[in-house]
Amino acid sequence: MGPSPGPHPSGAGPSGPAPLLVACALGIEQIALRAAARATGRGGGPSGPVTVLRTGMGAAAARRSVVRVLGAEALADAAVLATGFCAGLAPGMHPGDLVVAEETHDPEGAVRCTATGPLVKELTRALPGRTVHTGLLTGTDHVVRGAERRALRADGAVAADMESAATLLTAVRAGTRPVAAVRVVVDAPEHELVRIGTFKGGMTAFHVLRRVLPAFFEWHRSLPPPRR
Repeated sequence: MGPSPGPHPSGAGPSGPAPLLVACALGIEQIALRAAARATGRGGGPSGPVTVLRTGMGAAAARRSVVRVLGAEALADAAVLATGFCAGLAPGMHPGDLVVAEETHDPEGAVRCTATGPLVKELTRALPGRTVHTGLLTGTDHVVRGAERRALRADGAVAADMESAATLLTAVRAGTRPVAAVRVVVDAPEHELVRIGTFKGGMTAFHVLRRVLPAFFEWHRSLPPPRR
């Protein structure tokens, strides 16, 4: 399924604010984000149009989808935010915790994220009681468990997923733009997917993901206007 552009609010256009591209990998993640958009009563955010893009799973799919979408004139200068579920790496993490990347990296390269402080503030406001972790978000090509999870943590990462690093690196290679990554923990060292309670953890993460979009809108609104 391709991108789902929301209607352009009044005033958005060639001389208006840059659009926001929210990228996720899975259909269930896209469902959560679209439900959030409907709940806000608007397909666009307060600072411009919003597109929710399902990239498909894995780095290669993320790269292809982001290149294609940012190649369209309407989204050429879009801010890009990667989101969805992730594996938490730090002991004490729980399903439903949030991860705001300060940096993403994978074997292809690293990207520093934009305005993480305001993003943490807005997520804390939107989801009171939810723990928000910050740090390095690392890219992998498979689900991580056990010793591999501990090794990634020892290398400094707080969480891992399969698409964020590829999404942001592709975005900045396509042009100068703000980028960010926010992930919801679906499993963690004491709550691995293979254990009892996986379904409950997945549902918790889904419901948290349904509530993040207003924070994304506020992050987007806080950004300086693009240079055109």
